Amino acid sequence: MSTPKLRSRTLLNHKSEVYKAYLFDMDGTLVNSEPLKGKALALACTFYGEQPDYHIYQDVMGQDWPTVTQHFFKASKINPNSDEFNLHFKNHYQALLKEQLKLTKNVKPYLNHLKLKGYQIGLVSSAAGWMLEQILRQLALEEYFDIFISQEDVDKHKPNPEAYLLALEKLGLTPDKVMVFEDSYAGISAATKAGCDVIAINHEFNRYNDLSGAKASISDFSELLGDANN
Repeated sequence: MSTPKLRSRTLLNHKSEVYKAYLFDMDGTLVNSEPLKGKALALACTFYGEQPDYHIYQDVMGQDWPTVTQHFFKASKINPNSDEFNLHFKNHYQALLKEQLKLTKNVKPYLNHLKLKGYQIGLVSSAAGWMLEQILRQLALEEYFDIFISQEDVDKHKPNPEAYLLALEKLGLTPDKVMVFEDSYAGISAATKAGCDVIAINHEFNRYNDLSGAKASISDFSELLGDANN
């Protein structure tokens, strides 16, 4: 289902005085790591003699790690030790991040804009803490965020709203004061269940995801900077 494209003086523009904080998912929202994660999962399977098409990650992106890995195990017809598999994945993923990681278009100027305006900014991800640390450090993003929530901080992961409810608690804000940016059905579901407005981030790897729960969608953060400068 389609999501309306963001136009000037729409959701973010006419509610700019309402929002007090902005929360960002990481993979696919801040950075191009979704396909890299899929590739690393597929490469980890090669240790067991199989290599599924990494695009099958599109079916489970944004969901909890056991769901993601079991999806690859089933497709590859393997039953590896989870700790061993995760180590193979980590080695491949870290290498791919070092070689191919990139920011989403114009996200850094947008983060600078939010900082200058004095808004609170949070990172809410289902990814493991080590993934957040490597990505944020590699791209020099740590300074932008007031709160960080990763896989280890919650018991229930997206599409469960626990991570966003925890973020609201940490910020001391009600959901109507918070805008969320997400790129997956699971992430959008989690944020909307928590009561927040969501803007979806479109990219090539999530084109088959149902993003219709978002209020609007963008593919480049300059679309928001254009609204902010009107």
